[in-house]
Amino acid sequence: MTERALRLGTRRSKLAMAQSGQVADAVRQLTGRPVELVEITTYGDTSREHLAQIGGTGVFVAALRDALVRDEVDFAVHSLKDLPTAQPDELVLAAVPKREDPRDVLIARDGLTFAELPEGARVGTGSPRRMAQLNAYARSHGMTIQTVPIRGNIDTRIGYVHKGELDAVVLAAAGLSRIGRTDEVTDFLSVDTVLPAPGQGALAIECAAHNASLAAALAELDDPYTRVAVTAERSLLAALEAGCSAPVGALADLPPLSASLERGDPHADEQIVKEMRLRGVVGTPDGSTLVQLSTTGPVPETETRAMALGRELAVEMLAKGAAGLMGERAL
Repeated sequence: MTERALRLGTRRSKLAMAQSGQVADAVRQLTGRPVELVEITTYGDTSREHLAQIGGTGVFVAALRDALVRDEVDFAVHSLKDLPTAQPDELVLAAVPKREDPRDVLIARDGLTFAELPEGARVGTGSPRRMAQLNAYARSHGMTIQTVPIRGNIDTRIGYVHKGELDAVVLAAAGLSRIGRTDEVTDFLSVDTVLPAPGQGALAIECAAHNASLAAALAELDDPYTRVAVTAERSLLAALEAGCSAPVGALADLPPLSASLERGDPHADEQIVKEMRLRGVVGTPDGSTLVQLSTTGPVPETETRAMALGRELAVEMLAKGAAGLMGERAL
């Protein structure tokens, strides 16, 4: 008798469908079972309000989690940066596959890089984190830009540039890669310029905690290094008591490896590096004030140690005044 298809819950956007499709292929190969995509509309997909007004990127996750709890789907795929830091008891984060490029990118008119943008350039982004760092960088380099809050899917956002309504938009490199649109990128923004959102570039595969056999099968897709890196980043976010829409950037990386990746070294993944650097930033959206700190230590061997690393850096950032820069605080 043929086993029934595993039901994979996914948002309906082009990006969500692409990344869920990639996970579905991996699960089919892993388990030998058919996998069907179950499209779920979330409040974040239908609301036109800015994310900070409707509860941050967690609004993209709630409907998928409800479907898991109600046993309408067997597992779900999220962009990890959308996942609230609190993990419900009834669900388990079964796998965090190997992370894609965590950087932000610029798509600008006339092939411009960020440094080449004209005075007063209108740069679209829905992220207070990006606004804070882009404005801070512009201030420190004698540039004048205007960051414009936008919503919408990737096509909508790129369309603002193609129609001439904006000079540029800032998006995540990983999302563009997953839908085959990296050829439109005019500038890859160094993480020294803009730190990504905690967990950016990584996916989260979640299932019901009681489904131990499925959780064990999905765990084969887990990448241990990505898991401890994003755990450290999300721990920092949680310790700052900041929501997903707060202007917080964080990245845990292997310093020599990340530098090689930015240079395009084809052998970067072959390097063996034993230290991990965790960087965090909090800033006001206008970029007038930033608190940016980092710490380096041995690559954490456990999630517990990764969480401790994130908390330790958060304490230092709070001591430097980070709390006053975040606006809304998570409840």
